[in-house]
Amino acid sequence: MPHSGVRDEGKNGEPAPQPLGWAGGGYEDKGLPPDAPGWESDGDPGEGGGPPGGRRRGGRRVLRWTALGLGLLLVAGATGGYLYYQHLNANLRKEALDLGPGGLKKPEPNAFGQTPLNILLVGSDGRNTEKDVELGGARQDADRKPLADVQMLVHVSADRSSMSVVSIPRDTRVAIPECTDPEDGHVYPQTTAAINQSLQHGGPGCTVATWKALTGVYIDHFMMVDFAGVVDMADAVGGVPVCVDRNVYSHDSRGHGSGLRLTKGTHAVQGVQALQWLRTRYGFEDNTDIGRARAQHMYMNSMIRQLKQGTKLTDPVQLRDLAEAATSALTVDEGLGSVKKLYDLGGDLQRVPTRRITMVTMPWQYGPGERYVLPKPGDAESVFAMLRKDVALDGKDAKGAKKTAEPDPGPSTPKAELAVVVQNGTDGARGPAAGRAGDVHGRLLALGYSAARTEPGLTSRADTALVYKDAAQRGDALALAKALGLPKAAVQESSSVTTMRLVVGNDWRTGTNYPAASDGDGGGAAHRAPKSADPLNAEKDASACMHVNPQYAF
Repeated sequence: MPHSGVRDEGKNGEPAPQPLGWAGGGYEDKGLPPDAPGWESDGDPGEGGGPPGGRRRGGRRVLRWTALGLGLLLVAGATGGYLYYQHLNANLRKEALDLGPGGLKKPEPNAFGQTPLNILLVGSDGRNTEKDVELGGARQDADRKPLADVQMLVHVSADRSSMSVVSIPRDTRVAIPECTDPEDGHVYPQTTAAINQSLQHGGPGCTVATWKALTGVYIDHFMMVDFAGVVDMADAVGGVPVCVDRNVYSHDSRGHGSGLRLTKGTHAVQGVQALQWLRTRYGFEDNTDIGRARAQHMYMNSMIRQLKQGTKLTDPVQLRDLAEAATSALTVDEGLGSVKKLYDLGGDLQRVPTRRITMVTMPWQYGPGERYVLPKPGDAESVFAMLRKDVALDGKDAKGAKKTAEPDPGPSTPKAELAVVVQNGTDGARGPAAGRAGDVHGRLLALGYSAARTEPGLTSRADTALVYKDAAQRGDALALAKALGLPKAAVQESSSVTTMRLVVGNDWRTGTNYPAASDGDGGGAAHRAPKSADPLNAEKDASACMHVNPQYAF
């Protein structure tokens, strides 16, 4: 519908930005009632839910490059001495990484001792300060626990050659596992609700636990930022170019919208305007959280391109402001709670070529009555499996693999002498499948692997894995995998194991023969992100513009 008036007038008669939450509303246009499962009001009128070089010795140069997160800058550069370094460390707020039941283990290192790096980025709609209240609106919600209305998982490949970023719509209905609040010991029972509510179950550590339960992906770190942090960092970075395909004003007579007002073309947004861009739901594409996620991906890609080019790293004063803004804005896990650790993380991120950075939205579908969204069967799991198997979403890993493929070696050890340890890896949110190690061990004995044994105790692994020590064991591992029907993708080399180990994962909860895979050699994992994930490449799609919904054009 055409717009019918504005609330306030700014300079030169321009409508003033409106202080709303991360997003311009929930799925109320799809018929979402206030009491629908997974729905949470942020208190805004008509709104549903909430937001969305080297190092010098002596610590003289504490940070140099690191960028990422909600389209926000997640690393800062600064010059200064030891006292300033300590000051920046003190700015960082730290919380526990995982408040859930645990069980999911870090992936085994590859033959070179490398492991993937997974970082969960969270945008909080908390109104914990006066500035947050002014920017987020809904003053009556100042005491409400914040919602995690923007969530992105950053996956950096083990060899640091690619980066994949996956967003999940805030209203996705998922199982939130049991979480224990570290502040008061309160135990939140497992429940099913919108994923943004996970932050209210003890803090970002419960959001981490929810992602691990949903995706089966081990998460190394998290970073969380609120409204004020977005504005401060956007000011410090000096503007990020974004593009719209027509004039847009995210506001209407019902109070929907972020207040974003831009003319057709490219603009460098910063400060409050950058926050408006990241929050805009009403005005982009179909006026839902899906379009907003794409806008956030465009913002992130644009900022990464700028930082890669060094355009924001030449002014020492600007770098100092950036370091101050970034460290003051962030809440991180204990394992990332120092400037030195952020610096090291920045080094990992900087190694990834821009052309190998791909951002997607979790494939989704509407639930009953279009009141909330759900992971799309098949496609969503395909994306998660690619992260677990460290397969880049851009599809370029598969091309490289074909060029370097070599003939498989044959077994070198008699089956009866091959030492294999079998462990039950079905622990997790679904609950363990009892007796899996024993069942599969029995199958191995029947196949002639009489030296196999079981290991007591549970672990949690999404995908079954057969891990061997070095190249000398690969032929034996491949022969064993073939006997059980395991795909080649499940056979992994790791210098950290001394005995061949078979971990029976949640993809094999019944039976003694591994379920048939959907593709001949990938164990169900695709070689590139499905089209339903709406992939966006940081280099190839540099000229992309957000599609403006005609209802919010002017």
